[in-house]
Amino acid sequence: MTGNKKSFLPTTKKEMKALGWEQPDFVLITGDAYVDHPSFGTAVISRVLENRGYKIAILAQPDWKSVEDFRRFGKPRLGFLVNGGNVDSMVNNFSVFKNRRKRDVYSPGAKTGRRPDRAVIVYSNRAREAYKEVPIILGGLEASLRRLAHYDYWEDKVRRSVLLDAKADLLIYGMGEKAAVEIAEALDSGIDAKDISWIKGTCVVMKPYEIGGFLNIEEEDTLLPEYGKLVETDESGKASREAKTSYCKSFKLQYRNNDALNGKRIIEKYDEHTYVVQNTPQPPLNRQELDDVYSLPYVRDYHPSYEKDGGVPAINEVKFSITSNRGCFGGCGFCAITFHQGREVRSRSIESIVSEAELLTEDQDFKGYIHDIGGPTANFRNPSCQNQLEHGMCGSRDCLFPKPCSQLNTDHSDYIEVLKAVRSIKGIRKVFVRSGIRFDFLLADWKKGDKASSGEKFLYELCEHHVSGILKVAPEHVSPEVLGKMHKPGVEIFNRFCAEYEKVNHRLGKKQYMIPYFISSHPGSTLDDAVDLAVYMKEAGFVPDQVQDFYPTPGTLATCMYYTETDPLTGKPVYVAKSIKEKKMQRALLHFNKKENRKLVKEALEITGRKDLFDEQNKGHSKCSGKRQSHI
Repeated sequence: MTGNKKSFLPTTKKEMKALGWEQPDFVLITGDAYVDHPSFGTAVISRVLENRGYKIAILAQPDWKSVEDFRRFGKPRLGFLVNGGNVDSMVNNFSVFKNRRKRDVYSPGAKTGRRPDRAVIVYSNRAREAYKEVPIILGGLEASLRRLAHYDYWEDKVRRSVLLDAKADLLIYGMGEKAAVEIAEALDSGIDAKDISWIKGTCVVMKPYEIGGFLNIEEEDTLLPEYGKLVETDESGKASREAKTSYCKSFKLQYRNNDALNGKRIIEKYDEHTYVVQNTPQPPLNRQELDDVYSLPYVRDYHPSYEKDGGVPAINEVKFSITSNRGCFGGCGFCAITFHQGREVRSRSIESIVSEAELLTEDQDFKGYIHDIGGPTANFRNPSCQNQLEHGMCGSRDCLFPKPCSQLNTDHSDYIEVLKAVRSIKGIRKVFVRSGIRFDFLLADWKKGDKASSGEKFLYELCEHHVSGILKVAPEHVSPEVLGKMHKPGVEIFNRFCAEYEKVNHRLGKKQYMIPYFISSHPGSTLDDAVDLAVYMKEAGFVPDQVQDFYPTPGTLATCMYYTETDPLTGKPVYVAKSIKEKKMQRALLHFNKKENRKLVKEALEITGRKDLFDEQNKGHSKCSGKRQSHI
């Protein structure tokens, strides 16, 4: 612990009473242990509301097996705020192969079993049982990505909006600071929760005006396919082709209406009395608003009650990291940022980032190293283009795929200045960039004449000052078919970046390497594609480090492809590896160097007719260590 004198918000009634409170305004229920750091949504929302004068009590990882813990602080004056934690509770609890995880880094001592499956639903229902009349507002990643009907990988079916199953009053989607404040002010003014239906960035349940409700469907509203159409089954009891076609249509409509400037209100019908209404998105925070959020009095550590259990491991990666930007226009098909943070990039001022860095140097645990300055994509500091600022994000075009847009602002100068400013602070020895860079974005700003571009200057800055021997990047695959489904650049762009990276390090006299990340079994990837990727890795001399098997989670384009075996944006069929056996073979191919994978690798090569690649004599290992050796 740091010994920081800033105070945690109360986590027990005793702590609340010590502050002189008789009653909290809100009780914030979360699936994570309480970590008061701006990388945790619980900390951000609670501090934003505290800054507006509201009393917030934190109910972290309550005992959900009875209602008693949900009465810990007594009846909150305005409502319960509920989130599942920084990660969807199902992803947190289960591996991609649907096995229970053995560690939970968001819990004390990384012990599992501290949060329920589908935490948002469980917590909300218990809160309703505790105080029936108290408003319940859902938020965080789990609620945000399940705000409308969604495919659930763990049950292999389309589930209803989490708002219905949780029986909550409101749901905040996306980054929730503005919506949370507006809801708090509405409740504080005496407006009944059921009447708060207009706030941007929220979802509500409504019934039509003509049957006693308040919902008037306007001509400009976007109507999704009815839920009943999404769950129609065929004679075998499985989802019908028509149901999957409707799901693709629903996803595409949501995908095209996720912008604060041009997005429409979305309406999803469940029955004649039940409609889930998604109001238009909240505008992203501007620079000053972001600076204000990150200047709030966070303790920047886990609550001291967890010390006896060994602390909360999740703090380790972020405690000495700095968030410099939000949003991502990268558009990766397997990423949910589009649906949660949005495509509009906004960043903090250099002064704000420097101020936070100086604060970190005062921490007694600080050793001189800033672990990261970045965000969803580190080298995205500016909005994608001027048109986006005036008219919103393009509904039918990506900024970087299939190639960078001619209107794209690729300037890296501001990020270079950020890094220079932070590394010049007294007491800071090294500043790393670990949150990932988009190399295609960097190469889009490369010199076209004798004068060096800001992209080239950034790569020099990166290699000279911000890499510690190894740079981690994410090409994800090499197959054109798979990369197309991922909305990622072709392998030739990655190869060009590798060459430039090697050239820059050579000029700097540095021996620095690169570790690429790849995804196995992504929609579009066949066994042949996995073999091609393994051969590429072998020939390029890349030693497999981390390979992520594609995990179908709510809110991503790739998950829609996985479920429907169709690209919802084009209507074209997509090959999907769904059997556990094939998924394990694709993953084993990318870890071809591991002895325990030898049997699966050999089987995969036999199936694909590529037995020539398998070195029987050396049991799956290369005959020589030459870079171009392609046996796997």
